[in-house]
Amino acid sequence: MSEFGFIASIAESFASLPSNGFEGIGDDCAVLPVGNGESLLFTSDMLNEGVHFLRHAASPAEIGAKSLMVNLSDIAAMGGRPVATLLSIALPADVGEDWVAEFMRGYRDVAERFGVALVGGDTTRSQSGVVVDVTAIGRAADDCIKRRRDARAGDVIMVGDLLGASAEGLRDILAGRLDTATADVHRNPQAQICEGEWLGRQRCVHAMMDISDGVASDLVHILRASAVGAVVETTHIPAYAELENAVCGGEDYKLLFTVAADLADDLRLRFEKEFGYPIFPIGRITADNAGTISWLRSGEQIYPSWHGFTHF
Repeated sequence: MSEFGFIASIAESFASLPSNGFEGIGDDCAVLPVGNGESLLFTSDMLNEGVHFLRHAASPAEIGAKSLMVNLSDIAAMGGRPVATLLSIALPADVGEDWVAEFMRGYRDVAERFGVALVGGDTTRSQSGVVVDVTAIGRAADDCIKRRRDARAGDVIMVGDLLGASAEGLRDILAGRLDTATADVHRNPQAQICEGEWLGRQRCVHAMMDISDGVASDLVHILRASAVGAVVETTHIPAYAELENAVCGGEDYKLLFTVAADLADDLRLRFEKEFGYPIFPIGRITADNAGTISWLRSGEQIYPSWHGFTHF
């Protein structure tokens, strides 16, 4: 069973039930129109000790901050503004009040930074490790929402920042090197929250999502949803260090999006003026080879066995 096969089977089994106004499974968020040209966005992410973080390698505040940041990233990936969250947490017996207080401090710091309310949740006991589940709620104008299915042939494929530092940081952490710069990046992801809302307002941006599992997997989601293909020039990928980590590593939480070709250069200039750093074109959307990435190195096709992270 693959992770995405599992998700597809769930979507199929519920397809005959009423949607109750929701636009559901298939994007970073579920969408609920609320009238006056606006919609609410809903997303949920779970973080498990031993899978998403190691308690001995990250402070409680870092774990709290990351738990919220990766959920807000999904709101940004659809062009929305996060407004509220619900937090559920399961705690084992060896977690004390000081750990919980520091966890909540980290969570609150991110919530305060982006003006996000905590409006509910749940607490329970865990028999094995800390489990954190966050539901994030956002708002967006209907004509600003970016979906995976809207990539168009000829679009320029762009990424929002350097890729691969988080994967290299995880490698450092697993090797016991906890004090490296990349280990800090892995523990403290900086999702592009304000950037996502800004890109949502740009009509020339068509499809968008965040990079949680690596370009090699996440771009394929856009291609399949849009029934298009892609050509990616690997020398244009802004790799922190090793190219394979940038393509396959995941947990970068940077934005991946497609842009109308005739407006791509203008968007790059305006983005850098707004945020003070560049975005990077890495390839183009094609009308053929739907669901497939063709990889190039200096214009010559290569055939790497790259794939992003999957849980199953």
